[in-house]
Amino acid sequence: MNLFEQVTAAPPDPILGLTEAFRNDPNPDKINLTVGVYQDATGTAPVLDCVREAEKRLAAANGSKSYLPINGHPDYIGHTQKLVFGEGDERIQTGCIASAHTPGGTGGLRLAGDFVRQCLGQRTIWVSNPTWANHQGIFSRADLDIAVYPYYNVDSHDLNVEGMITVLEDIPENDVVLFHACCHNPTGVDPSEEIWKTIAKVCKERRLLPIIDFAYQGFATGWIDDAVAIRAFSEYGMEFLVCSSFSKNFGLYQDRVGTLHVVAKNPGESKRILSQLKVLVRTNYSNPPAHGSAIVSTVLNDRDLTQQWEEELKAMRTRINSVREQFVDGLSKAGAPGDFSFIKEQMGMFSFSGLTPGQVQYLRDQYSIYIVKSGRINVAGVNDRNIDRLCSAIADSLKM
Repeated sequence: MNLFEQVTAAPPDPILGLTEAFRNDPNPDKINLTVGVYQDATGTAPVLDCVREAEKRLAAANGSKSYLPINGHPDYIGHTQKLVFGEGDERIQTGCIASAHTPGGTGGLRLAGDFVRQCLGQRTIWVSNPTWANHQGIFSRADLDIAVYPYYNVDSHDLNVEGMITVLEDIPENDVVLFHACCHNPTGVDPSEEIWKTIAKVCKERRLLPIIDFAYQGFATGWIDDAVAIRAFSEYGMEFLVCSSFSKNFGLYQDRVGTLHVVAKNPGESKRILSQLKVLVRTNYSNPPAHGSAIVSTVLNDRDLTQQWEEELKAMRTRINSVREQFVDGLSKAGAPGDFSFIKEQMGMFSFSGLTPGQVQYLRDQYSIYIVKSGRINVAGVNDRNIDRLCSAIADSLKM
């Protein structure tokens, strides 16, 4: 008997599977607005100039290819803590934050799930409705049960504050709740500073454990201001987890550079937590990859390169905001029915367009325009070469 005969074919990833279909589409005018990768005006995912310079310096240094420590290089850990929690944060100085360098933000999320299940014994994690398509898969594989809380008003295209707070107030004590720090994926709708304070207060009163997915730091209003959620939970003196990523804000998609931070009450707890994180890492991927973290450290160790990074990050953010305005104007000029001005108010790369699954399929079949089934559009994939065709096609689909 064939031992593998019982293995069934898995369904394609809801996002990456579309990219594969896009590659196989022979239409020369095809448009891909699926995967969350920043693209410049030419449709290319650029390598930042600060990253190029950092790689030159690393190549000239002729360093070692030996293993990193299990939780990553101390220099890299220090930099990512300062970016997330702020320069001079007392918890950094006193050693109350246990941090581990992970293979991207996704690796950080999985490590967080494993820590919650295996070290805390928790079973249920609450995620927003909607959320990133991979969240449920990641935490299910970590043996956590998935529950959802309201987040988005489909009709008004804004945050469902009342529904979210009402459910948060009823979640059982010690359950885990996942939040997006900024640039919510897929909606692009974020809580205000005051709403974050309310969310943090409810979580504190209900004794909930927040996990904050911080994948887009710097893509909303700036890398400091985008940490508003972190500050809100910090002000209440809470224990919480943060999964950060350098895929977007450094363009290091291939290098898989992320970090898991666990904020503890005291240094003793932090040391014990770090010891458990090391066990989880050792029995999974053993050691983190070195190259991407070395790039981040090289940039952030040099004042000029750091300033260059901040300018390049601002340029990416500015381009996305400009595309949003052009997109809304283009839909209006193309005669698309309805008011799409809400797209200008959304944050980050994604727009929850309101397109139905049927309209999304129509765009793919008739125009070779690839959009996630939920109607989420990667705004960064829109440029001067495809915007007119895109807006005209969407207008057509809305008349179905």
